[in-house]
Amino acid sequence: MAPKTDRIQFLRAVRQLRRIRAFYAAALVLWAGSAVWTGWQAPGSRQMWVSVLLLTVFTVLLVTASVSLRRLAVPGTGRPVHHAASHKAPDTRRHAHA
Repeated sequence: MAPKTDRIQFLRAVRQLRRIRAFYAAALVLWAGSAVWTGWQAPGSRQMWVSVLLLTVFTVLLVTASVSLRRLAVPGTGRPVHHAASHKAPDTRRHAHA
């Protein structure tokens, strides 16, 4: 039972990393826009440097999440993920070999 539970927890961790990576990417775009806007409005201001700092923080977080996700690549088991029964009817006719 433990391997199945470990696999489920592993897949949840991967799904969580993908979600947080998307969040970090959105924050990166937001702070990049903010840094450009404040740099254009008031170059060298405190607001611009705060935006640049937050842009740097979210860039580092995005890179960290991406590297972690790459290291946690889902290992291929060689089996299909969904183990449903076949939709084909079993062949009940058997031919005797001569």
